[in-house]
Amino acid sequence: MAALGDDAAAMDSIFRAPVAPPPALTPAGSSRDHVEGLENAAESLASAPKKPSANSDGGVETAEEAVEPAESDINELCTDMFEKMSVFLQGELTATCEDYRLLENMNKLTSLKYMEMKDISINISRNLQDLNNKYASLQPYLDQINQIEEQVSSLEQAAYKLDAYSKKLEARFKKLEKR
Repeated sequence: MAALGDDAAAMDSIFRAPVAPPPALTPAGSSRDHVEGLENAAESLASAPKKPSANSDGGVETAEEAVEPAESDINELCTDMFEKMSVFLQGELTATCEDYRLLENMNKLTSLKYMEMKDISINISRNLQDLNNKYASLQPYLDQINQIEEQVSSLEQAAYKLDAYSKKLEARFKKLEKR
């Protein structure tokens, strides 16, 4: 996947190093002149305008000629790369450790919640058992109440029948008196 925009510029700045001109092009002189020549080459390379790509697709990178950087620059770049890689890996490991700590804390909290729920369910079970025992101890009395209710109901029916019979008798008696 090609880097775009600011990402591409950042990657170019990481991988690009100032290039020294070939020794045949540098005048034979002091090493100071050689260092100044390197600095000038680096400045001209940084300030040189890039060729616009003929392809208008922003997602395609154009190839540039690979130039071998100087040995000291390679060492600096390698050291810089290793330092940055070290920082990156430290960050990744720190993030992973933090994730595991978070997971451990979540597991502890979940365990505590389950223990609370276990205690609540034990209390509910104990209370339900007590209620069942009390209902079982009241069951004979409830049976007696049901039996008494049935007897009262049959007595009521008998009282209605007796009342109806007594009204019939009264009506006959009055009928006989009139004769």
